[in-house]
Amino acid sequence: MKSQWECFLQNLGVWEGSFTNFSPQGNFLKDTPSVLSLEHLNNNQTVRLTLTRSGRDVIREFSSVGGGLLFFENGSFSEGLIQLGAFSEFGGELAFVRENRRLRLVQLFDKNGQLNEVILIREHLAGTPTAERPPLQIDDLLGEWQGEAVTIYPDWRSPDTYSTTLKLQLDNTGRLVQSTSFAERTITSSATVKGSIVLFDQDPEKLIQVLLLPDGASATSPLKVQVRQPLFLEAGWLIQPNLRQRMIRSYNDKGEWVSLTLVTESRV
Repeated sequence: MKSQWECFLQNLGVWEGSFTNFSPQGNFLKDTPSVLSLEHLNNNQTVRLTLTRSGRDVIREFSSVGGGLLFFENGSFSEGLIQLGAFSEFGGELAFVRENRRLRLVQLFDKNGQLNEVILIREHLAGTPTAERPPLQIDDLLGEWQGEAVTIYPDWRSPDTYSTTLKLQLDNTGRLVQSTSFAERTITSSATVKGSIVLFDQDPEKLIQVLLLPDGASATSPLKVQVRQPLFLEAGWLIQPNLRQRMIRSYNDKGEWVSLTLVTESRV
């Protein structure tokens, strides 16, 4: 099993792309070209991150990883707050790494807990093809998906691996019906579909929204985060028509970050 540092090193390179900002309703706000360099120094003991965006450089240096940051063995990762607090800003980043591409998603909430902004970051290694997937449509997701999930933990206990099944279909009224099975549990829910917004509205107190975004991406989150309620942030990436990954950052009812899950699934 790779160490967290070795997993981090899967991200080394110069990544060219852009930061695309969307409103909570999925409306395009702006697109900012970016170049992000991750280079190793001191015989791989240090990694320097240099982000150039809007003519400005942000530089960070890492000699270890931890806190609110966790990596999977393929280099995919998530970074965010480890604790949800009352009347404080909240958010997290979920990032996929695959071959010469990275797709990162940032979800930000204001001090009142309301979803405030979604940022989609699409990157490719410098000098490699920039091919992207088309914008995600609900029809791209319909059917049955079978996969494997890996859950890792902030306390670095041993990962859990288990099979998953996701079934998505439209009923006679046009509502989306979702059935998720994992670790011998099955959860069924339904949602309204309106353009690029899928809203799970069965519980008005816990509205969950999915935004369908460019490059086969999706952003799933509560419309409002609240203390004393468990919550999760999720990103999805349709890599190929029948291959998808999802990443879920989960918090318990005390607002504590408890786990990070990466699901790799294929349509059957």
